[in-house]
Amino acid sequence: MDIWMWAWVGWLAIALICLVIELITLELTFLMLGAGSLVGLVASLTGLPIWAQVIIAAVAAALLLFLVRPSLLERLHRSGQGARTNVDAIAGLGGEVTKQFVRLVGEVTLVNGETWTARLSPVTRPRDLDVGERVVVTAVDGASVVVVPAER
Repeated sequence: MDIWMWAWVGWLAIALICLVIELITLELTFLMLGAGSLVGLVASLTGLPIWAQVIIAAVAAALLLFLVRPSLLERLHRSGQGARTNVDAIAGLGGEVTKQFVRLVGEVTLVNGETWTARLSPVTRPRDLDVGERVVVTAVDGASVVVVPAER
């Protein structure tokens, strides 16, 4: 019995090991190596000698690593941008004055349900805002938000 007839089992084992490592690292390197070993598995099933299988798998893995992986990483990182969180997500939110402004400082409740101490932005005409007036957050300054009256 020729042991090299069962080389496909080895290629499958390598692909599965690479998949498990990829699930731990999440950097797409082992995914490309695993895909290269799957190409080696296909070469094994066609009956090619083991040296040809290794060369084909290595070339496929190298091409995937250097040609496909960079574009996948770029797309992955590009899709993560633009998702604002924490304080960055507050700028631009609307709200309503819940405590009358005195000397340009008061309290607002934002549309996300959070209540913040607020002060009027220096770019607007200085005036005290009344309870119920609509405002828009322009910035976060420490534990307070800077607001401007909303356009009607």
